[in-house]
Amino acid sequence: MSMPFYVSPEQLMKDRADFARKGIARGRSVAVVQYADGILFVSENASKALHKVSEIYDRIAFAAVGRYNEFENLRIAGVRLADLRGYSYDRRDVTGRGLANAYAQTLGTIFSSGGEKPYEVELFVAEVSDEPEDDQIYRLTYDGQVADEHDYAAMGGDAESVATYLKEHYRAGLSLNEAIQLAVKALGHSEGGDRTIPVDELEVAWLDRTRPRQRKFRRLDGDSLSGILAAT
Repeated sequence: MSMPFYVSPEQLMKDRADFARKGIARGRSVAVVQYADGILFVSENASKALHKVSEIYDRIAFAAVGRYNEFENLRIAGVRLADLRGYSYDRRDVTGRGLANAYAQTLGTIFSSGGEKPYEVELFVAEVSDEPEDDQIYRLTYDGQVADEHDYAAMGGDAESVATYLKEHYRAGLSLNEAIQLAVKALGHSEGGDRTIPVDELEVAWLDRTRPRQRKFRRLDGDSLSGILAAT
């Protein structure tokens, strides 16, 4: 009679974490930058059909790296949860913190379950407020951990180099155009040398607290982005 194959819980969790991290590292980076009037997301994304940055609710946006089908499932679940909570109670009851906690619970459950592989995704959930100091940015990892970010952050791909560039060049009170220029340069920065990312491979969106509408999410088209980057 053969003995059953045994793997310690510690080794199993390590193997699952390594698997998820490798999948996420193959994705292209996303940078988030707080600017004077809101929160900016810039992603390197060659696809015109698939968005890595999306609106979740009035003041809340979502960005992700990793496997598209997995983070798209999470995005859709977040939209449904936000709509249900806003309809059942009040729109003000839909918060970035509440959505981040829901995502953390889902990701943590999937990661610790032995019945399915961990999600190869990392997420940003951001909420813009009436005042800059009240803005919220949450980073969620594949295992359900939540980090509260401030000023700037990066994930996916060469996130360490991107974050280092942002740390060295970020300053409070940036205009939207300055924040876009900074984020694009950060995404193109690496230890091997800087590179220029084609405009048609960039996805730019932001939450604008000054927008008079209830919904604060906006996207930037390629022509407008070209003009902003040409001004650097």
